[in-house]
Amino acid sequence: MRDISHKTNTLRTAVAKATIKANAKTLSLIRRNKLPKGDPLAVAKVAAIQAAKNTGQIIPYCHPIPVDFVDCKFELRENSITVTTEVKAIYKTGVEMEALTAATVAALTIYDMAKAVDEEMTIIGVSLVTKRGGKSDFKKPAGLKLKAAVLVMSDSVSAGRKEDVSGKLIVDRLKQEGIAVADYRVIPDNAGQIRQTLLEFSDRKKLDLVLTTGGSGLGPRDFSPEATAESLEREIPGITETLRAYGQQRMPFSMLSRGKAGVRGNTIIVNLPGSRKAVEESLDVLFPALFHSFTMLRGGGH
Repeated sequence: MRDISHKTNTLRTAVAKATIKANAKTLSLIRRNKLPKGDPLAVAKVAAIQAAKNTGQIIPYCHPIPVDFVDCKFELRENSITVTTEVKAIYKTGVEMEALTAATVAALTIYDMAKAVDEEMTIIGVSLVTKRGGKSDFKKPAGLKLKAAVLVMSDSVSAGRKEDVSGKLIVDRLKQEGIAVADYRVIPDNAGQIRQTLLEFSDRKKLDLVLTTGGSGLGPRDFSPEATAESLEREIPGITETLRAYGQQRMPFSMLSRGKAGVRGNTIIVNLPGSRKAVEESLDVLFPALFHSFTMLRGGGH
């Protein structure tokens, strides 16, 4: 089973359909509720709901999903029945398999209840109509070009006593996201130098994004939140709230992070923690959703 523990919950929806070919006499019996086994549509709807909720037990590599909504509708034509299913869930992975399984089981249920009167009945197709939610819906807008800086704040790294891991990890991730890294710098945990560097990146270099790492905890030399707050013109509290909430589900010490995030001019500045794992998790939260902020800053609205 694929590891989805790093993903964030989003609203996932999927619509699927299945088509059953049957003769006109069979359709007439269904419309008049005259089949020997009873009303197949009512039973098929219940079967579809049950199938969606139990897809993880039927399909080996599907994750068990806390399904929030399942619907099943039928369209009866002269020689066919179309089954349309819709599934919704707020979770880390999509629900297309749940919708497809629901449509398939609904079609099989109708087939089972009507086969005694129609030996030529056929299920002629099952297909996914739409799916929404997840990274594909929040990807980087086409043509969006961004320049960023990575600022590592650490006395030990700047003095050469330790090797930087987190900053280089951020650089690599930014490049993977198609963001040009215009500057990568390591400085000591000095509040004045932090402010001076942030102002350089935003006011003089006019960079789009500055990601910092280190100095956001409760240590005697952890000055980055205060220095960042003094540099910001507008805070974006939702970013740091989300980073801490995501981290807290994985590590109880995340609540101790004091990082800030906000805007100076047209530059977004975000404090990330110092540890490699915390940085990895924070980047999983930031991207691709953070791209939308640059659209807003440039007047594109929501």
